[in-house]
Amino acid sequence: MSWITKLFPFLLWIKDLSNPKTLKADILAGLTVGFVIVPQSMAYAQLAGLSPQYGLYAAFLPVLVAAVMGSSRQLSTGPVAVVSLLTAAALGEIVTDPSSYAVYAALLALIVGIFQFLLGVLRLGFVVNFLSHPVVTGFTSAAAIIIGASQLPKVFGIRVISSNDSDWVSACQALSIPERVESVDVGGLHTICNADQSYETIARLLEAALYFTHLPTLGMALMGVVGILILQRFFPRLPAILTVAVLSTAASFLIDYQGMGGAIVNSININGLFSFKIPRFDFNVMGTLFVYAITISLIGFMEAISVAKSMAASTKQRLDVNQELIGQGLSNVTASFFQGYPVSGSFSRSAVNLTAGAVTGFSSVVTAAIVGITILYLTPLLYHLPLATLAAIILMSVASLIHFAPLKHAWKVEKHDGLVGLLTFVMTLVFAPNLENGIAFGVIMSLGLFLYRTMEPNFSELSVEHGSIIASRFADDSNEASNVVKVAKWSGSLYFANAAYFETKLLELIAKNNEELKYIIVDVASIVQVDASGEQVLSGLVETCSNSGVEILFARTERLEAELFRSGFKKRFGDNRFFDLRADALKYVWQELEDSNNEVEQQ
Repeated sequence: MSWITKLFPFLLWIKDLSNPKTLKADILAGLTVGFVIVPQSMAYAQLAGLSPQYGLYAAFLPVLVAAVMGSSRQLSTGPVAVVSLLTAAALGEIVTDPSSYAVYAALLALIVGIFQFLLGVLRLGFVVNFLSHPVVTGFTSAAAIIIGASQLPKVFGIRVISSNDSDWVSACQALSIPERVESVDVGGLHTICNADQSYETIARLLEAALYFTHLPTLGMALMGVVGILILQRFFPRLPAILTVAVLSTAASFLIDYQGMGGAIVNSININGLFSFKIPRFDFNVMGTLFVYAITISLIGFMEAISVAKSMAASTKQRLDVNQELIGQGLSNVTASFFQGYPVSGSFSRSAVNLTAGAVTGFSSVVTAAIVGITILYLTPLLYHLPLATLAAIILMSVASLIHFAPLKHAWKVEKHDGLVGLLTFVMTLVFAPNLENGIAFGVIMSLGLFLYRTMEPNFSELSVEHGSIIASRFADDSNEASNVVKVAKWSGSLYFANAAYFETKLLELIAKNNEELKYIIVDVASIVQVDASGEQVLSGLVETCSNSGVEILFARTERLEAELFRSGFKKRFGDNRFFDLRADALKYVWQELEDSNNEVEQQ
């Protein structure tokens, strides 16, 4: 039955629904997450640069597909903050016509889905290991700050015209850089023009906010933040996000918030429950989208698998990383065909799902049903929902993504890791809105420092007394260490990046004891592998040193037996150079020296 459950993972948990307690728990958990995901998905769609309905599409069928095709029973998939921001960054580079924004978002979801699906099918889930924890922490912390900053225009009630908006040319292009901070005459809220870098835009925004903040908008945003904090602190059983969305919508209607100049959701253009639409392929932008798709695939999956592993540890359920990749991939493919955009597993909603008592993936099926009901019947009720409230929802959702304690801990464990995390954080902020450069910088730095650390592994010279079979790092002052026999220990693999260093250290040892030295025993127990460069260095050393009267022997070679035999190294230099134990090698050496001395005396 294993191949059937691999094709249809939901068969592993669907039988559990025959238990009324499990069914009830999943329904309640699904309802709870559904109340959270509706306003949250609309907010994240705005973050991605899309209209609210696309967030609802991404929170419907993709949630269902991820639940039935993934291996985690509590992971809640759908729109998430970091992926939404990366989507906005990707589309901001290529979209010049706002009407095609959703088209390219669906195409991006398709590329992400295919990439993740192929990784899962080919069982390449290990590729996420290239994203070290400090790199991901630094990136997500910086991304959370960028996300928060991107919501400031909605908090202050100031519109920022970006270069891909329809009125950029008429409103901004003719202005000088200083003039773009001033009010642009396009009607409605005070408006400024976007800058090339995010930090420049934020500086313009804060300058404009000193004089032109729209107070009703600021008040609505602050009430949203304070309302969520109060509900989470004193009324944890209530769905804080949904409650704030409902109350702010009612308040907006009662006080005529739109009439005051406040921005609201307005009519949501729903194309139907199953809004099937084949993504339009544009091969001119596929290259740019593919770079972002890889970033979104890895970062999104890293977020999903991290929370899935955490929940699996607490629930004692089996988690298959490659099956989860397949589930996430199919979820993104589904999003692309139903006018969604890239999705991933959510930290916050998965935590809500687990806390609410979810036992199986059926809870996500219930969540999808809640979204479907909203799409069909409830969107007119969201007409007066203030955009400032959606901004407050995003701000509160991403606040938990900012973590500096893990970077501090990484610094204590290994300074290089802490430095990589910190630099990834800084460079992501600097490169914004081109976030893919930040994560690429972090990955390259972590791999580079890994190579740097392994280029010079520990090379230890051990002391051994004449006739002894015990070698030690600490010489006994009462006994004289032998200058005829030396023992060296190499800690680490021997490959192209450190083979020359190994050769240098061994030659230095020989040069230091050149007059008397006859044998060097190299302890290779820590060498788990040798590549072609390492094997070539070993061959050269054995030949060169043997010609100069110094024999190199190898102890504790069990891990290298296959490589040394396959390369012909043992056949070329003889089995008598290789020993299972250091003591065996020393016994052999002392016997050889004694036999040699006896021959000299006889002559």
